[in-house]
Amino acid sequence: MSEYVNIYNNLISLTRNKKLYETLNRNDIFSDRLYFFLLHFAFFLKNFKSDENQKKLQEIYDFNFRQLELSIREIGYGDQSINKKMKDYINLFHGMLSDIHFWNALNNNKKIDLLKKYLSDYSDLKLIVDYFDNFNDNLSKNTLNFFLKSVIKP
Repeated sequence: MSEYVNIYNNLISLTRNKKLYETLNRNDIFSDRLYFFLLHFAFFLKNFKSDENQKKLQEIYDFNFRQLELSIREIGYGDQSINKKMKDYINLFHGMLSDIHFWNALNNNKKIDLLKKYLSDYSDLKLIVDYFDNFNDNLSKNTLNFFLKSVIKP
């Protein structure tokens, strides 16, 4: 499973990109970073979903959510609270995954509407749409193995 740590670290690194928070109308908090982590991960899974990658993607999914749970424990949540939070985060993630499934076919206004569900406190979601268009394009130009072996910079 340690082979998936690069992917997790890449996703975490991407969520720390200060440009993502420039149009946020308040200081960023854990949930903002979590939403960006989940959005990046949803785009990642969308791009590499195939019969050939199915087993590996399931292992990456399991690894990332296990790491997320460990992060929540480090923040100091109790066991019962963590179980509820993880259920909420997994449901949120599956909603995001479903929403971005047809990302490439959406126009910019539809993409903005989609992101408003998750990023309501942003004054200019067009910048975030452009960011995820570029991220999605970058993913489509690489292989899953590239992300397993490489650490990318935001």
